[in-house]
Amino acid sequence: MVELTGHSLTLEQIRQICLEGSLVTICSESMEKVAQSRRAVEKIVREKRTVYGINTGFGKFSDVMIAEDDVGLLQQNLIRSHACGVGKPFPELVSRAMVLLRLNALLKGFSGIRPLIAERLMHLLNLNIHPVIPQQGSLGASGDLAPLSHLALVLMGEGYVFYRGKTVPAAEACRQEGLDPIALEAKEGLALINGTQAMTAMGVINWLEAADLACQSEWISAMTMEGLEGIIDAFHPAIHEARGYAQQVAVAERIRNLLAGSKLTTRQGEKRVQDAYSLRCIPQVHGASWQALDYVKEKLEIEVNAATDNPLIFDDGETVVSGGNFHGQPIAIAMDFMKIAVAELASISERRIERLVNPQLNDLPPFLSAQPGLQSGAMIMQYAAASLVSENKTLAHPASVDSIPSSANQEDHVSMGTIAARHAGSIIENVRRVLAIECICALQAVEYRGVAKMAPKTRSFYEQARKLVPSITEDRVFSYDIERMAEFLEKNNWPWAVQAEVDCEDLDKKVNNNS
Repeated sequence: MVELTGHSLTLEQIRQICLEGSLVTICSESMEKVAQSRRAVEKIVREKRTVYGINTGFGKFSDVMIAEDDVGLLQQNLIRSHACGVGKPFPELVSRAMVLLRLNALLKGFSGIRPLIAERLMHLLNLNIHPVIPQQGSLGASGDLAPLSHLALVLMGEGYVFYRGKTVPAAEACRQEGLDPIALEAKEGLALINGTQAMTAMGVINWLEAADLACQSEWISAMTMEGLEGIIDAFHPAIHEARGYAQQVAVAERIRNLLAGSKLTTRQGEKRVQDAYSLRCIPQVHGASWQALDYVKEKLEIEVNAATDNPLIFDDGETVVSGGNFHGQPIAIAMDFMKIAVAELASISERRIERLVNPQLNDLPPFLSAQPGLQSGAMIMQYAAASLVSENKTLAHPASVDSIPSSANQEDHVSMGTIAARHAGSIIENVRRVLAIECICALQAVEYRGVAKMAPKTRSFYEQARKLVPSITEDRVFSYDIERMAEFLEKNNWPWAVQAEVDCEDLDKKVNNNS
């Protein structure tokens, strides 16, 4: 059970709630702040004070006054009119994260909702009722209006949800769980949709997956080092300490740890003086990606506990201020940064794949084929990896540098952060498959070299992976192998990973110690 306060949610807790299914509860003090903020809204309505979003229209209609009797209808109209998302729905995992983050933001007590709204969001999480939310249609400023409107529809008993493995009308799922539709009242519709929770939810899930991939890339590249009899000297601690990047130092240390005891790695001058960059520069390149991921994590941890509503209510309603906390630029830039960082893990991986299969670059059988010529072996796996890497280059183009004015030019600069987050998710899927291909090729290479000579940790990796992908003794449909390996990486169910003395969680400690 994770207690939500509005200001203390961590990425690890989000992992527990979204990936592991932990239940949530609401801090009583936070709920009192919600109630206090609601009383302020009700007072504003009674006193007929003019406050944006409570008794005025929205966007360009902010100068249109709304009668007191219509303030509830205003909010319901807002949700229905703004629920114009298009395209395939976000994954259910992201939808769950979106509900969680919207609830956590409202618990800060600046939004003016009734406690009933917070309780209903909590029930959606604990009952595994997840809104079906189309991925496309958000500009990433004024909040993720379209996606969050589809979330808000569910509270009204409208729209669709993921429920018990099916997509069903929200009214049906709520009826089965005894949840009555909520008629939104003053400010509540706006409070539910003015925020960055779509891009941030996608961003958090992206980060959790990207961090796993970055760890996995080290295990896979360590095995490639053995398959190519790589020179271990390039990972000497003095080299990396001399440059001073904590993440680079940490990657080199983890690679040394993974390869400890290997009889397949070589020393400089033993077979060659230097390796190609894709081997020699693993700490520098992977370390740079970790630097970016650290930056992204920092921004996400701020945003998941941020008040991104508009207007915000302070001082028991005496101060109600319209601002722009809904603007997604911080997350948009972070997601664009993540896209580049993760794409590079695939870029260097593909170059290692080429070195594993190209007979002009190694002394292994051409394309790792059992019968070169008659059988093509891993030849086209490298093609597939190259295709994915090229696609990533297009997806990595920054979304945050674009802006199209909206709402009759009232909202004249937007972030496109949700597009950045969605593209980051696509890049992560592509990277996972490139790493799966490298893994398959590395498995074959170390098999030619001699599994008995592998380091204990990489041999454990080899034995687990071979349960999924058998040795290449003849040509077969390798697409199935790639997908099985990618699924293995996605689930991250690696019982052998705990054997590493220096794991990915040590990175934060190392960064702190070196900063």
